[in-house]
Parts: sequence; structure tokens; C-alpha cells
Amino acid sequence: MNEVLLQMSKIKKIFPGVIALNDVSFDLRKGEVHALIGENGAGKSTLMKVLTGIYHQDSGEIYFKGGKFQAKNPKDAQDKGISMIHQEFNLVPDLTVAENIFIAREPRTFHNLLIDDKAMILQSQILIRDFGLEIDVHELISNLSVAEKQMIEIVKALVTKSDIIAFDEPTSALTEKEVAHLFEIINKLKSEGVAIIYISHRLEELDAIVDRVTVLRDGCCVATHEWKNITIPKLISMMVGREMKEQFPTQYTTAGEVVFRAEHITRSNVLKDISIQAKGGEILGIAGLMGAGRTELARAIFGADKIDSGTMWIQDKKFKPSSPYDAIKHGIAYLPEDRKKDGLMLDLDVFDNILCGNLSTYAQYGVINDKQCTQVVSKKITDLNIKTPSYRQIVKYLSGGNQQKVLVSRWFCKNFRLIIFDEPTRGIDVGAKLEIYNLINRIKESGAAIIMISSELPEVLGMSDRIVVMCEGRVTGQLSRAEASPENVMRLASNLK
Repeated sequence: MNEVLLQMSKIKKIFPGVIALNDVSFDLRKGEVHALIGENGAGKSTLMKVLTGIYHQDSGEIYFKGGKFQAKNPKDAQDKGISMIHQEFNLVPDLTVAENIFIAREPRTFHNLLIDDKAMILQSQILIRDFGLEIDVHELISNLSVAEKQMIEIVKALVTKSDIIAFDEPTSALTEKEVAHLFEIINKLKSEGVAIIYISHRLEELDAIVDRVTVLRDGCCVATHEWKNITIPKLISMMVGREMKEQFPTQYTTAGEVVFRAEHITRSNVLKDISIQAKGGEILGIAGLMGAGRTELARAIFGADKIDSGTMWIQDKKFKPSSPYDAIKHGIAYLPEDRKKDGLMLDLDVFDNILCGNLSTYAQYGVINDKQCTQVVSKKITDLNIKTPSYRQIVKYLSGGNQQKVLVSRWFCKNFRLIIFDEPTRGIDVGAKLEIYNLINRIKESGAAIIMISSELPEVLGMSDRIVVMCEGRVTGQLSRAEASPENVMRLASNLK
């Protein structure tokens, strides 16, 4: 357990205008789970990308199994025994689940000339079954939900026998049941001598698996501690450089009139006779397990998916959105679950991504007010503490958490009647979460209705005024703030009597 397997010494990495890593040292022991934590932009993912050969450090040394180590690329790192499960998916959308699991290492036949599809499918089915998943290995990756894609990423990484596996936010889209199963796998790997680097913003989950923890802040290593000798409040203080007293800022308001109402919404086998209503000045939480239909409901309300039957009203006016553009015109905003696929324009800058969909607000007679736009964007960057060299930075070069904050900023530029937040804090650090919670509460105070979907049960319980629980495309119950508890939500989410 005390054998040092990996040592990274005084690693420095500089990007234009940003020192991403500043003399960071980190070590990993055989058979341990070592957590790497810090705010968005602290350097966690960059350090792992240096380890796996995506980036090369500007200075510093890496030692692996006692020898000097430098991966040429991720495939080289993997061949030498270091694998990584990235926060952002590395899956090929137009290939099947089986093809993605075995990509670049497919079983072969006929003197190694042909891919053995039958063996690949069979082995994939065994892996999927052992992982407790119900996913067809013939299904295209593009047809899977975000949570299902995350599970396939994990399965894919476990196919290779590695000495070190780095997990970057592996549970951000998983339910509690799936997280528990993942932890069983991690503890099994640990017992076999595999070393795990575990990056997560969900500090409360680390207690189940972590042996040591290293804190990064602003590209520097703050400290490394044995997990049993440190507290979560102390870690949060080290991460953000200040004391944080409140995790979920409670904002009690009296709910107003019904802003949005849906009755008997049905769509094939995905949504089954769903009726809900959202009132002004309240947060309606929607909870459920993977496959419950939460995101599908949000997309139907926003006009992204057509419904087969049912009726919707916005402030007592019947409406049936023909497209997201139509929904926006009716005063509905939607922050999607998959920011890269459905939310951001990755090749455009922060400025354009924040203002996208809001330019008409800052234009007169077809002429955009550049000065006002610059002021608005600058304020949003400050309000959400988006870490970027400038508002002209291309969004794909930001960290995952800062990309999410750019997307959140877009919907704070305009007054909407109903805002749907689908996993609003996915991949966001504890300090930024509090900033977003406060902004959500400001919207709530303004009288708008908010629907919030989250896989993090503490977040749903901590922020919601009412909670609607779904299971297999149906609403199985509704809970007031007083009635809401983890046990009651999970009972309804599992459709238990």
C-alpha cells in the first residue's frame, strides 16, 4: 500500500495568458484511491492530461514504476498501464456501444486481419451485464442519454488492464444507485492493487472510497492529506480560499400564480400521461432514476421533441411549441443536460455564446449595441466567476465547469417566464455551485417559474419548494418541502408502494 507507483514533480504547464499548472507535485501509491479536488480551472484535468500525453509539460518530471515516464499520446499511456475516464465523453456517436467499448482493441480473427464482430458483441454483453446495465450493445452511442454514455465510458476504460486509472467526474450524471455500483468496482480494483486518481466536485461521496486527498487552487498544489485526518469544511476552505457556511442557500418565497401547466403529456413509450404545473416564485424539482423521462419531459416543454398528445399552457394561454425558437418566443428557456451537444457553440467565443439567443434584446432598428453587449457579458463573467483570459476566448478551450457557467450565463441575460435547468451544476465546483444557486434564487424572487432537474438528490432536496418524482416515464408522486426526504423520493423513484 505504501509503494509509490507514480510521482509527478514540479509540473508546469502554460497556455497563452494562463499558467494552468505552477510547479505542481503529486504522488500515487499502489492500491490507493487518491482524490484530486479543486475549483473549476484549478488545474486538475490539465494535470491528468499531462500524465496521459494529451499535453506535454513545459517543465517538471514524471516517474512511473520507478522509471522516468513521458506518454507520447493517450494510446501510448494506455499501452504502458495508465488509463483515464474523461469528464467530457470520448465516444464516437455513429458507432455502436460494442464498437465504442472495443475501439482500437477489437478482437480479431482470420490471422488477425478481420474484426471478430461476434466475439466483440458477446464480450460487450458480458461487460454490460456485469456492470448491471440494461443497454443494447447494438445501439448507436448518439441515441444514449448522458448518464448511459457516462456508464459506457467507464466500461470502456475497464476493458484494459491498467496499473493506474484516472476518473474525472465519473458520477456527475449518475444516480445514487449507479454511484454505489461504481464504488463497488473501484474498491474491487483497489483490492487488486490498481491505483485510482479520483477527481470529483461531490465531496460528500469521497468518504466511501478515498485514502488521500490533494487540493489544487489556481494551478498550485495547496496540500495533501490523509482522508481520515481532514474534514470536508476544511477542504472546501482550502479549495476556494475562504470559508463557506452554506451549501444550499434557502430562499423562502410565497408561490404566485401558475405560470406553466401541462396535462396528459404523452410521447410514444417515453412520456406517459404526465401532468404538472409550475408556479411563479417557486422551484419545482424533478427527481428520478436514469431512464425516468426527466430530460425527455424538459425537451417536450421546450419544443425540441414533439409530443403525441396532451396540452400545455403558459400563463393560461394554450400553446404547443413547434420548435425551441417558438418556446423562447413564449418566454421559456432551457439549459440542457448535454452542454456540448445541445447547448454550446464550441468553436465560437465566450462573448458569442453568452449573447446567443439574446441579441434582439440589445439591438435597435437592427443595429446591435456593442457597448451594452460588452457590459452585459463582462458582468456575467464576473457574476459567475467564469475563469477565462478574456470574453474572446474560444469556449472549447475552457474547462468543463467554466463551459457550463457560460451556458448558464446565456439564460440570465433575459427575463423569462419559465426556466428549465437540466443538471445546472453538472461538473461545477462547490464555490461555483453556490453562485449558481444564488442566481437561481434571484430568478425565483423575480416571480419566474423554475423547473430544476438534477441527479444529485441533496441538490433537489436543498433547492426545491416542491418535488415531482418520475419513474419509467410516469409521475409517481409529488412532495412538498416538508414531506421531501431521501427515503420518500427514492421510494417514489423506484415506484415502491
